[in-house]
Amino acid sequence: MMFPVATFDSITLARAQALLIAWGHRMGPLERGNSAALHCHALFVHGEPVALATSSSLIREHVGGGLDFLTRANTIELSRLCAREPWACRVALRLWREAVFPGTGYDVAISYQDAGLHTGNTYRFDGWKRVAFSSSGTDSRTGRRGRRKWIWAWTRDQSIWNEQPRRAA
Repeated sequence: MMFPVATFDSITLARAQALLIAWGHRMGPLERGNSAALHCHALFVHGEPVALATSSSLIREHVGGGLDFLTRANTIELSRLCAREPWACRVALRLWREAVFPGTGYDVAISYQDAGLHTGNTYRFDGWKRVAFSSSGTDSRTGRRGRRKWIWAWTRDQSIWNEQPRRAA
């Protein structure tokens, strides 16, 4: 019997953490306290993992950058997107958006993208909208300095970005 050439399956948080470390994700494993991963999925090709996507509840009660209307009640964060091979990130993102996100019960998905490290093309080419800029302070747990980041968002109804009042970021 032949197994599928590719699958996108749930994996444990422990396995996701190991892959994030093995593949050298710049943010490293998820160390988020109470908002650890709710969902972890990996793209497998010929039975080997080539990419992963994790989603988590928001760390803060709402999203920054003037997006206070995005709260823990209506928004989930795509907290890690990582691949062993560059082409696989885009595939994992699309599969997460189409196959996982609709089942989460949230209206909006957001992802933070380091403004100095990435162009944002992975999100842009997948139909996400760059909705705000945020700069976080120093992490009180680790002492690590915060990052300057773009906030990308996905929702089936992208017109909400034209309707929501936002203060300057």
